[in-house]
Amino acid sequence: MLIVAATVWSADVIALVLKRVVDRDRPHVLLSEAEPLLRWDASASFPSGHAATSAAGAVILAYLLGRWAWGLAVLAAAVAYSRVYIGVHYPVDVLVGAALGAAVALVAIVLVRRLRRTSGGRRRSARATPGG
Repeated sequence: MLIVAATVWSADVIALVLKRVVDRDRPHVLLSEAEPLLRWDASASFPSGHAATSAAGAVILAYLLGRWAWGLAVLAAAVAYSRVYIGVHYPVDVLVGAALGAAVALVAIVLVRRLRRTSGGRRRSARATPGG
């Protein structure tokens, strides 16, 4: 649970930093004909934090659980699509957000694999005979 939480949180923090750096207005600010279903998003548009966190969660959970990968991918895609559908993000915002989240999760997977490899029992040399 800590690995998943750290992965999702990391993706969210990186997305928040990028939002402040890029500072892209949301669609309803730039396009007068765009009428969003929700307006409480006060932060910038790029990248989508929802897409980043849902993709990060889906990728790390699929790796750790070893099942439900397709269901998790569909759920993450639905979250990303919903952000465009309700009018608070451009499609590129969610694509970059999802890519960011997946990248963060892949880094987490590499770290988990390294920890598993190094946290095992004492290593024996190839010449050592099995103890008894």
